[in-house]
Amino acid sequence: MIFYDTSDLKNDEIYLSLTATGEAVPEDTWVPGYTFDICLSDGTKVGLCNFKIDNSELTEYCGNIGYSIFEQYRGNKYSLKASKLLLKLAQKYDLQYVLISCLPDSKVSNKICRLLNSKYIKSAGTPHNYEIFTENKNLNICKVEI
Repeated sequence: MIFYDTSDLKNDEIYLSLTATGEAVPEDTWVPGYTFDICLSDGTKVGLCNFKIDNSELTEYCGNIGYSIFEQYRGNKYSLKASKLLLKLAQKYDLQYVLISCLPDSKVSNKICRLLNSKYIKSAGTPHNYEIFTENKNLNICKVEI
């Protein structure tokens, strides 16, 4: 697996600081990807995000893009801004689209999907045979064209 330079994943307000890359581990249902700290331009860490490279069945449920903003920094659209930067990374892999999955009652994640001009694909229950899902939940699966 090729992991690209990510030093360009920044804008005037935030940058993504690479903390890890990971190869696929099929027997553990892990797909290749990146993990980042979301940082303000002054270096303040405001959250985390990740990007999963492939578009396998697992990615359909967990999405290509994931994010979490620390409570004191919420309400500043850092998840949206980080997601837009991760779309630049997706382009390096010539992906035609990325998927984002979110709980139907997650107003913030559903709003991010709308602001990224995603298309709702379906609602789906999480599969029981994947280690990362500890409980069965319904998810909205949205597709963002690149």
